[in-house]
Amino acid sequence: MAGTKPVSIGTLQKGNYIVIDGVACRVVDTQTSRPGKHGHAKVRLTGVGLIDDKKRVIVVPGHDHIEVPIIDKMNAQVLSIAGDTANVMDTESYETFDIKIPEELKGEVVEGCTVLYWVILDDKVMKQVKTD
Repeated sequence: MAGTKPVSIGTLQKGNYIVIDGVACRVVDTQTSRPGKHGHAKVRLTGVGLIDDKKRVIVVPGHDHIEVPIIDKMNAQVLSIAGDTANVMDTESYETFDIKIPEELKGEVVEGCTVLYWVILDDKVMKQVKTD
């Protein structure tokens, strides 16, 4: 299932995904300082949490590796809705689970429709309603 893989920090750009403090984030800014007399270039990465939208900043040596989340994009069919939670069934594995309905999709998610969800680290996040 989804996990992480190490990636060289120097290759990261805006829009890439990284793991900061155990939270999957999207890179919104990168700044690279010049190498010092004895040291290495430092990279300052600013990330915004994919799930909680919190801003996180880390400063790391430019030659280091950082964990990048492997995001699985899956489809599921909505079986039932209770409040802001939908009970869905994965269309490939037929596994059923509850997933939170994001605010912007509240009016669109109905029983029987197909939704796209992402598996990020251990979290499942509903991203969009698919139209047939």
